[in-house]
Amino acid sequence: MAGTKKTLVLGASPNPSRYSYLALNRLYNMNHPVVGIGRRAGKAGPVEISTETKPLEGVDTVTLYLNANNQKQYYDYILSLKPKRIIFNPGAENDELAELAVQNGIQPMEACTLVLLSTGQY
Repeated sequence: MAGTKKTLVLGASPNPSRYSYLALNRLYNMNHPVVGIGRRAGKAGPVEISTETKPLEGVDTVTLYLNANNQKQYYDYILSLKPKRIIFNPGAENDELAELAVQNGIQPMEACTLVLLSTGQY
């Protein structure tokens, strides 16, 4: 159902050539509430990108656009959000975080957010 999955894009970029930028816009355009956190503040279309991790309520999905090494600093934050699932986009695969997710009742998925959205599987 469109518009029901609050999503955090971690590794968000204000650079239009990045996949995280495309994902932010696609999620927004499909009426999913979306939050972007990245290394640089800015915007991806109408979506603000913050550099700070803020408490968020009701997060359904965390979609990762960071390599495994850059994810480590966010482990506690991601787990504290208690999302239903974490999507590891290509290049973001991380067995350690996937195992932590399972231990915390969170579904890890190795998938591409853009593909899931375009095929109606999001």
